[in-house]
Amino acid sequence: MDALSKVIDSTKKLVFFGGAGVSTAAGIPDFRSENGLFRKTFAGLTPEMILSVSFYTMHPDIFFEYYRQFLVHPEAKPGKAHQKLAALEKNGLLTGLVTQNIDGLHRKAGNRLVYELHGSIEDNACQDCGKSFPLSFMLNQKGVPRCPICGGVVRPQITLYGEAPDHYVMTGACREIARCDTLIVAGTSLLVEPARSCLSYFRGRNLVVINQEKTDIEEQASLVIHEDIETVMENVIVPPARPVPPPERYWL
Repeated sequence: MDALSKVIDSTKKLVFFGGAGVSTAAGIPDFRSENGLFRKTFAGLTPEMILSVSFYTMHPDIFFEYYRQFLVHPEAKPGKAHQKLAALEKNGLLTGLVTQNIDGLHRKAGNRLVYELHGSIEDNACQDCGKSFPLSFMLNQKGVPRCPICGGVVRPQITLYGEAPDHYVMTGACREIARCDTLIVAGTSLLVEPARSCLSYFRGRNLVVINQEKTDIEEQASLVIHEDIETVMENVIVPPARPVPPPERYWL
């Protein structure tokens, strides 16, 4: 913990890359651990099958039943890790937060520089007319949610298997990783592409890996902590607020 605090204190630009392990303390199960969602079947189907774009297209009724039961956790609140990351951003140290999670907890905690690689359950839109709807609308619907204006299917703006992540979100995430001098990778197995590919853009000094299980990038890391991310971030000391630099200008 002391080594991590020293790394953070000496950092100019910090980027955090997180996965499901960041939200388990909030009561949201992860995917690939012993008790994760991917260890269970639903109606005889694996989660990978149900969460594919082809299955969603052919069987939206089963998809939304699974989605409401296992992927949406409206009672979840940001944990200590979320709050500490929000404090790091507020004090001008955290310049980007890249997450594979769809729960929206980082934004609820106060982070604004968030790149949600797989979208968010908080964002929903009609597939026909494009009207946006909040999560509360999705929770109050039964079966396949329909737009009250045009009758089209209202879909959560999350990336399913077989779909490419949003181009602008991916570009922004890779840009921030390329510009930072410290990258913290936490709570992720790094088994999902193309999210994992974002890490190849890192050219900084300090690569920190925080995960309970071993990952295959640890040989490249300057610091490895095999511990729960909630416990680690709770003990991180947030440096004093730093002056906010002027916005960068890009010339065409």
